[in-house]
Amino acid sequence: MIEQKNTFKMCPKFEKTFGILGKKWNGLIIEVLLTEGPQRFKDLAQKIDKCSDRVLTERLKELENEELVQKVASDQGCRMCYCLTPRGEDLKQIMDAVHAWAEKWYSCS
Repeated sequence: MIEQKNTFKMCPKFEKTFGILGKKWNGLIIEVLLTEGPQRFKDLAQKIDKCSDRVLTERLKELENEELVQKVASDQGCRMCYCLTPRGEDLKQIMDAVHAWAEKWYSCS
């Protein structure tokens, strides 16, 4: 009798999602936009101060390409700001769950 191996296969959608959320700074960008609302680039850069402007620009473009973030004109007219799309806003439950998990398992030192 030939024994068959069951090979685990990751769902491509799950892999893609973790590829986006697991990339350094993406989760923090999403978190700032979820909690603080639309942000100008300089405000995002201030709030995520360990991320260089170059990398922040790259990550924002990637998140725009994934349709999680969009660049829109601010209430003040010609200034542009970044905000979450409905797809990005849909990550709120996930981010809340990550917060709850972190509170349970990590201490702030």
